[in-house]
Amino acid sequence: MARLSKPAAAAAACGILFATACTPNSSAETPDGASDGLTVTSTAEECAVSATTAESGPLTFAISNAGSEVAEFYLLAEDGLRIVSEVENIGPGISRNLVVNAKPGSYYTVCKPGMVGDGVGRAAFTVTDSGTAVEPSGDEQAQMDAAVTNYMAYVKDQVDQLLTGTEDFAAAYVAGNDDEARRLYPTTRMHFERVEPVAESFGDLDPKLDNREADLAEGEEWTGWHRIEKDLWPPADAPYTPLTQAERDAVAAQLAEDTTTLHSSIQGIELSLDQLANGAIALMDEVANGKVTGEEEIWSGTDLWDFQGNVEGARVLVDGLRDLLEAKDPELVTTLEEDFTALSAELDEHRTSAPGAAQRDIAYVSYGDLSQDDVKALSDRVNALSEPLSRITAALLG
Repeated sequence: MARLSKPAAAAAACGILFATACTPNSSAETPDGASDGLTVTSTAEECAVSATTAESGPLTFAISNAGSEVAEFYLLAEDGLRIVSEVENIGPGISRNLVVNAKPGSYYTVCKPGMVGDGVGRAAFTVTDSGTAVEPSGDEQAQMDAAVTNYMAYVKDQVDQLLTGTEDFAAAYVAGNDDEARRLYPTTRMHFERVEPVAESFGDLDPKLDNREADLAEGEEWTGWHRIEKDLWPPADAPYTPLTQAERDAVAAQLAEDTTTLHSSIQGIELSLDQLANGAIALMDEVANGKVTGEEEIWSGTDLWDFQGNVEGARVLVDGLRDLLEAKDPELVTTLEEDFTALSAELDEHRTSAPGAAQRDIAYVSYGDLSQDDVKALSDRVNALSEPLSRITAALLG
């Protein structure tokens, strides 16, 4: 996989996705023409938004933190993953405004007390058509900058959720609650798979977290997710000695420590536009070279969760670049949309959880249950998508 570099400065946290244009969210004032009727009250348990619909155009969310922890407020896109915009660092008793120039569509609102985890009070929010066109704001460079900073907000959110999910997973594993650990294993890893190119930019941190047994160099210590995977799903066709309690404690503690290091490290990276485009390509390379072959999760058979995480991460990257791509190669945008839709539909054929299931309830069949025809169909869809993805960087920078 292509590696993303690690410069020294941190990226800002507000940006623009293809569906919206965002004005700076630090403003305490409502700009002329913005809707002033939306209020949000954030507590430890709730994210109470005063309305569930608004007309397209400039919207202002006036967020008040009535809880005891520093909080964040997010407006998410229709998939519940892409961050349209956010306000961070809202202290207890403090109010902040988020101003968004929103296009018609479906969104979600959510608050994050403590600024970690998957948040509370997630609710659907609909923007209806006001009849006034909503265009991307700023010149091309501003859109480039916004795409990068918006993606970094998404990475931060995914690693926040990865950290809390990993802590829960490790606690279940250490406690000997193996059924719960097996349930949490694939859904927690999806957060990692969505942003894996960023994780790979930190030298030996990615191998410590994600090395398979077959990847180990001679004498290298095996740590991370797949070490625990083998212990939770011991091979039936070969001798295996389960880890002792002390060994479980050690490998779980190391996983939590390395994930905490990743969480801290992403605060200090900065990405470029070409790295975003190449990151989408790298994620699909991961699918083609590991997930489709069933080599990633050889004991648990949870490859389709990883597969889905990689696809979702690639789509977030592409969607964040859509305004720029539309201006340079609209036919490429159409092709990408068609191929992503087709691949997602193929994956859904093997999904066993209900549509709209919460992250921790997402479920697929075991990879070993797929037929050769199923694997070929998935592989064909991956290959079809890989070709237009390979053209993104040239389209943007050419």
